[in-house]
Amino acid sequence: MKISYDKATDSLYIHLADRAAVDSDEVKDGVVLDFDANGALVGIDVQHASVRADLNNPSLSKLPFGELLAA
Repeated sequence: MKISYDKATDSLYIHLADRAAVDSDEVKDGVVLDFDANGALVGIDVQHASVRADLNNPSLSKLPFGELLAA
């Protein structure tokens, strides 16, 4: 999983899998789910992210790995 933020577009993208998206569904205004060819969720795009979330204080909890590696 990889999380990226584009300040120019105020867009937060959560990459869930390293597969190409072939279909998308806007489930709520500014929130788009991306799916691969098999219909599996591969990413989540959040527009106007700084309005929807506190980007200055991200936190992760209860993830199934012991150490985070900075990208």
